Amino acid sequence: MSFAGLNTGNNLSLYAVPAAFGLAIAPHLYALGLVTLKHPAGAKGFDFSFPGNTRKLISESRLSPTDQERYLRAEAANDNGFVGLGFFAAAVAVGNAAGLSNSSLNRAAGVYLASRLAYNLLYILGTNNAAGIARTVAWMVGSFSCVGLFCEAGDKLSK
Repeated sequence: MSFAGLNTGNNLSLYAVPAAFGLAIAPHLYALGLVTLKHPAGAKGFDFSFPGNTRKLISESRLSPTDQERYLRAEAANDNGFVGLGFFAAAVAVGNAAGLSNSSLNRAAGVYLASRLAYNLLYILGTNNAAGIARTVAWMVGSFSCVGLFCEAGDKLSK
């Protein structure tokens, strides 16, 4: 079976871990671009010597209020992505060690990646409660795809 040029009959789950890393860091790169490319001349840009300070001083960047909010939202999405990355990588590793089927591993990995993409977009661009709820659902779907791998691996190894 093939999807987007990938043979989904093969185990692609381990490739999903660096893809998840890419999805985790993408919001930070977007935030970095906002502050670096859009701040007016003479205004504070990204502080490469103390990156966390940029969040505290974003109001001094003279970015528009919308861009300041997107910067902060993107950095929060980045933080959340890295919080979940270890859990996802562990779930994939445990699933592979347990010898789960390629379809189970690929499905869980695909669901996780799709949920992280949705989460990032909803966090950065969503500014109302409906977007916040949708973002929470996206987070839950991704997290439960990991829980599912752990449970499926536990079931297989307990037999």
